[in-house]
Amino acid sequence: MKSSLTLCISLCTLITLCTSEESNLQDTCPTAPTAKQGIFINGYPCKNPANVSASDFKSSKLDRPGNTDNFLRSALTLVTASDFPGLNTLGLAAARTDLDVDGLQIPHSHPRASEIVFVSKGVVLVGFVDTQNQLFQKTLKAGDVFLFPRALLHFCLNAGYDKAVIFSVLNSQNPGVVRIADAMFLQAEGDVMEKLVSRIKSSAAALEMSGGVIT
Repeated sequence: MKSSLTLCISLCTLITLCTSEESNLQDTCPTAPTAKQGIFINGYPCKNPANVSASDFKSSKLDRPGNTDNFLRSALTLVTASDFPGLNTLGLAAARTDLDVDGLQIPHSHPRASEIVFVSKGVVLVGFVDTQNQLFQKTLKAGDVFLFPRALLHFCLNAGYDKAVIFSVLNSQNPGVVRIADAMFLQAEGDVMEKLVSRIKSSAAALEMSGGVIT
């Protein structure tokens, strides 16, 4: 009985230690520049507080359009704590998506983050599929926002006649990206990708008209 009580107390103490202080212990923790990482941790080490400056909390990486001269006619620029020091430990990342006419962000998911998107320019068809195979999609115009829940497949398609720009915020400093084409075909051949993109576009157009469920 005494040993069981001791074990119970030990387990409770261990659980308390593991679950306490999950919030930041300091105001900021900009990523420290590391030439060679000898210790691997879940995140990045902090800069010396004496060397932290306002520049650590500013980034201009999303002010330039991405290169959409590719098969999908789209470009994704993702900013994480690895190249924006001020994001470290705050559980945030930001992204810019550029879509040329008929541009598409192939279905993908972020295993560690939900994503809220803001359409800055253009008309964009967005959607995600839940675990019940239900499609949720809307056509967005400049000023609209839409939410992609964590780890669910989602896509963006330029549904207008001009270039479109989307800005996103994700609630992880390292959201990760799993693309369905990469996962299924590794290095997908051109004709396979072309058929996949064509199918997505035609299905999206048909489902937009019906507002239906994937079958």
